[in-house]
Amino acid sequence: MVTLYGIPNCDTIKKARRWLEGSGVEYRFHDYRKDGLQKDMLEQWAAELGWEELLNRRGTTWRKLPEEEKSAINAERAITLMLEQPAMIKRPLLDTGSQKLLGFSEEQYSNLRS
Repeated sequence: MVTLYGIPNCDTIKKARRWLEGSGVEYRFHDYRKDGLQKDMLEQWAAELGWEELLNRRGTTWRKLPEEEKSAINAERAITLMLEQPAMIKRPLLDTGSQKLLGFSEEQYSNLRS
């Protein structure tokens, strides 16, 4: 089963959900805040995708951090921050079971059907 991870009020999540539904792709939505997030899952994603890719540096949550916090970021601290504030995880994360995609791109999602 395909799982889409994120937070429901995110515009990019909304685009991904519309695309999946419009393309007839069955999926389960996992809301980080409501459904939770385990450290081992986040560590696995970071190992597979790279913690730098997983960390959303474009969002307001990241921008609000003190500069010294941002400049001292490393894998361990990034995972802790993402667990504390799931909005810091790049969205969406789509898990097909065989691959994981970060962000939304119609082109990438279209290739899932092939």
